[in-house]
Amino acid sequence: MSLEIAWLGLLGLMLAGYFVLGGYDYGAQMLHPFLRDEHEESKPEKASGGNAALDAIAPFFLGNEVWLVAFAGVMFGAFPHLEGTLLSGLYPLIVAILAGLVLGNAAVQLRRRARGVRGRRAWDALIVFGGAVPALCWGLVVGLLLHGVPRRADGSFHIGFGEVFTPFVLVCGIATILLFAAHGAGFVALRSERETAAKARELGGKLLLGAGAAAVVALLLTFVGSGASMTNRGVSGVIAGALVVALGVAWWSFTGGHEVRAFVATCCATALPVLLVGAGHYPYLLISSAGHGLDIHDAVTDDATLKILSVFGVLVVPTILAYQAWSWWAFRGRTGLRHPSYF
Repeated sequence: MSLEIAWLGLLGLMLAGYFVLGGYDYGAQMLHPFLRDEHEESKPEKASGGNAALDAIAPFFLGNEVWLVAFAGVMFGAFPHLEGTLLSGLYPLIVAILAGLVLGNAAVQLRRRARGVRGRRAWDALIVFGGAVPALCWGLVVGLLLHGVPRRADGSFHIGFGEVFTPFVLVCGIATILLFAAHGAGFVALRSERETAAKARELGGKLLLGAGAAAVVALLLTFVGSGASMTNRGVSGVIAGALVVALGVAWWSFTGGHEVRAFVATCCATALPVLLVGAGHYPYLLISSAGHGLDIHDAVTDDATLKILSVFGVLVVPTILAYQAWSWWAFRGRTGLRHPSYF
């Protein structure tokens, strides 16, 4: 296996890890108002300690964002031509994602300082905003990459309302926001006390039905020629089938009360779109609606730089994986039993 393929796989691993780990953060934030403490309105002083959804993600909060930083670092170092083209072309969506991250993170941490119901409601709205906007925008990004970006002959591109507000891209955004919300429900069910877990499972099942319906619409649009433009149709079909199976298994597990199985299935479902973009377009990293694709050989840096980066990668990637494994082990168990309320 060449260094180019290895670094492309690492790039996909970082983004998939971010979708899985950051995805349940965004999902829990979106579900936060629906898993409200029963004392929130009647006895605010008893509810100032936290909320089931926020307590579930509290020990991992912000730590999961390291995967996004690692993804950006890998793309910047190993695929500079992709980074320059992709981030500048998707500038409006990238800014919206970062704005959602900043506002959502601040709201989660400042909510407890609110002195009244009105103040908590304002922070709650920002918490939901901070989860919904990144989830929606990442879905739009995936939809644009699958459909093809309007890349010019000089290699640059810039998206506008006409590219974003197409049926396929919008459906991908809706499917992703519902999937991330269901993924968050699966994590809350896994981490919360039984009563809250049952409520989260019910929400997760309903959200998955919506996500599945949106995915079916995306597939239908692809079949009629206004959806995804895939280079490797056979591989893409297999991955799309695996995604449908993952959604089905997750829904069945939610309805049957199998929390671990449901969460594993939603993890697979949130990671598979990254594989669909990467494997479905290979050897292209960007498919252009104007016929100017960017392949891996044009996007990657030189071999000497890849070799130098590989030395750091051998050290950094195991460190990230070890940290993530340690944090899950240290904060294992359900909230309210072993761990205090953080937010």
